[in-house]
Amino acid sequence: MNRPPQVVPNGPSSAVGNGLVPAPHPPPPGGPRLLHRVRAAIRVRHYSSRTEDAYVHWIKRYIFFYNVRHPADMGRDEISGFLSHLAVNERLSASTQNQAFNALLFLYKAVLDRDVGQISGVVRADRPRRLPVVLTHEEVGRLFAQLDGVVLLVCRLLYGSGLRLLESLHTRVKDVDFQRLEIAVRDGKGGKDRVTVLPATCKQELLDHLERVRHQHGRISAGGLGARPFPMRLPASTATPTASGDGSTSFRRLLTTPIGVPVSGTATTCMRR
Repeated sequence: MNRPPQVVPNGPSSAVGNGLVPAPHPPPPGGPRLLHRVRAAIRVRHYSSRTEDAYVHWIKRYIFFYNVRHPADMGRDEISGFLSHLAVNERLSASTQNQAFNALLFLYKAVLDRDVGQISGVVRADRPRRLPVVLTHEEVGRLFAQLDGVVLLVCRLLYGSGLRLLESLHTRVKDVDFQRLEIAVRDGKGGKDRVTVLPATCKQELLDHLERVRHQHGRISAGGLGARPFPMRLPASTATPTASGDGSTSFRRLLTTPIGVPVSGTATTCMRR
């Protein structure tokens, strides 16, 4: 006897930890489920993993908001209602509401191959205009005086190079040109590469840091540890760096320390990835 489809009640708690079960439209035998199709469509376009997680999150919120109705059975009216709910009832910011809107547009256009047309009647969250807060040189100096170790080095690079936080933490040794005082940013925001300046005042400190980490890396590599992931575009056969060879540390992240190795100063755990 066929069991009736289960209806999950609306609310945030019902969506946590649950998979997508589109009762009105069960997936064909052997066919991928909707969220699998969403992830595949995102990855084939080389979107970042953060974008993938955010889009999947909002698509699941959208589906559970309408009691697990399949998005193929919904359209612009449901999208408008969901976005208005985010602004009016949950009082989310304009940027968060726009992220949810982009996720739903991606779902309908790239996955379901549907054009939902112009969506009107959406209550938009207000985007407040605020003046930027700019620190003076003296204030920056007092801030840096409270830091030390790798944390201080990261903050000096952020201040002098204009790097974003994750860009600085993901910078690899091979991306730093100490002769030309340049840093190559790989796969930055929007998946774009660019070149920025390496502050001359950070050069010697970076070289000293690399020398310390190189010795640490050699010690723990002898014990079979210390491997770091390579970029996605490299073949899997080269995915594990070793302690031997001229390029053994060139793919290591610049501002991280080997896991399990104690480091003095405040630089220790928050920069390890």
